[in-house]
Amino acid sequence: MSGIFLTLRRAGIRCTRRQNPSSSRLFTVLAVESSADDTGAAVVTSSGNILSNIVVKQHQIHEDFGGIHPYKAVQAHQRNLPGAVRKALTDAGLTVTDVDGIAFTRGPGMPGCLGAGATAALTLAAALNKPVVGVHHMQAHALTALLTSAESPPEFPFLTLLVSGGHTLLLLASSLTQFRILATTPDESIGRVFDKVSRMLALPWSSLGPGAALEDFCRSSSEPSGDCDSSRHVVPVLPRTMPGAMAFSFSGLHSAVERFVTAHGGAQALDITTKRELAREFQRAAVGQLEEKVGLALHWCQMRGIDVRHIVVSGGVASNAYLRDRCALRLSAQEASPHIPISLVFPPPSLCTDNAVMIAWASMHRFLARDFDNYSTTILPKWSIEELSG
Repeated sequence: MSGIFLTLRRAGIRCTRRQNPSSSRLFTVLAVESSADDTGAAVVTSSGNILSNIVVKQHQIHEDFGGIHPYKAVQAHQRNLPGAVRKALTDAGLTVTDVDGIAFTRGPGMPGCLGAGATAALTLAAALNKPVVGVHHMQAHALTALLTSAESPPEFPFLTLLVSGGHTLLLLASSLTQFRILATTPDESIGRVFDKVSRMLALPWSSLGPGAALEDFCRSSSEPSGDCDSSRHVVPVLPRTMPGAMAFSFSGLHSAVERFVTAHGGAQALDITTKRELAREFQRAAVGQLEEKVGLALHWCQMRGIDVRHIVVSGGVASNAYLRDRCALRLSAQEASPHIPISLVFPPPSLCTDNAVMIAWASMHRFLARDFDNYSTTILPKWSIEELSG
């Protein structure tokens, strides 16, 4: 039995595979994702088979602006969506009439970008008389591990660390739709600060954007990447932020890097060794904050008798190799539960960054339970994940 059906049955949800109960063919979802600057389209079946996954990047458009330009992003989605949907269907070997349901990102995200994807999905669904489901973007990130770890999926309740350009959340996931926010950030997300520090150091963007460019820069030498014990030149140890508090804050790290760069005459005045050292120190401090908060959250769960056996790390920043390799995150889990191991679960990097596969998968339980949205459903640019259970 596939992971989604097992999870649904454990949750007490009765489901059929298609709208026609007499048919045995799996339910197939066409999904689109357009919450920020990536245009995604994918086809996924209820058995967890990814038939296609198309992602069209916009980094070359936005690099000159130093970040996502909202109007340019919307224009790019409008150009890219028809081709992405066509390619997704072609790669899946299907026509649009073969699809059983259509899903889209309803929120949170950039309003114009969400609107482009929602309009396309709702119009297509209405024209074809197909059911439609709007998906919470962060819920989709959180549930990706149920797809990518189908042989041994994380079991509820589990902790979810969602780290991206728009969000930094530490959640307790109790079901497919029930999430409690344990920690968030009142200022800047970790992904946004990665992007800002990358631009501050005047690093050329990689094919994945400024945050990935900073990661590449940190490991582009034979020296150990991000090693806090490596020899230092003039770069100070960046401060711990809100130690002991169940909350994130990255604006202090951003400011500390900015002060250092300004005091030394700007990025162009820094030699390559100092610049790389500063990038590594920032990465070490930022990931170190994630490690500390995960440890605090595990302790919080233990004190309340909540038996957590899995930690899921997802979102665009979860594709960062230093974060994925960092043993301290694993050690914090081991120290919290020395006798019964806690598993750390990362989806593949390609499914950590924004994609439509996760949107299709997060919609599947609603399609199978026949819990559809109507064709007049509106986007929700501001949408707390805690509202899903309401």
